Amino acid sequence: MFKQTKAFSSFSVNDLQQAKKFYHQTLGLDVVEEEYMLTLQMAGGGRILLYSKPNHTPATFTTLNFPVKNVEETVDELTKRGVKFLQYEGELKTDEKGIFRGGGPVIAWFTDPAGNILSVVEEQ
Repeated sequence: MFKQTKAFSSFSVNDLQQAKKFYHQTLGLDVVEEEYMLTLQMAGGGRILLYSKPNHTPATFTTLNFPVKNVEETVDELTKRGVKFLQYEGELKTDEKGIFRGGGPVIAWFTDPAGNILSVVEEQ
């Protein structure tokens, strides 16, 4: 039924202008602003819709993953741009840079200005 549908994901933010600055200037994505929403233009024609929600509550799970060739290099670059990586203990224990290397893909998590969890994950 949906095999040919160009599906897209969406999630809320509490401040569209902060989100626009972060996703465009910090992460380097093309961002299209429309009334009450932003569209992130992704490689391959994909898109992610961000919408303003006054009573926004950040997701407690990863909302967006960015596959990269080298997580450590990407973490270093994003850290220079002011991104702070999350630190986890236990099963998902991260190192001092916030990188998980404990089995499975190498991954590091960070948040957008609205508190939504994003990640950079090393391509296999």
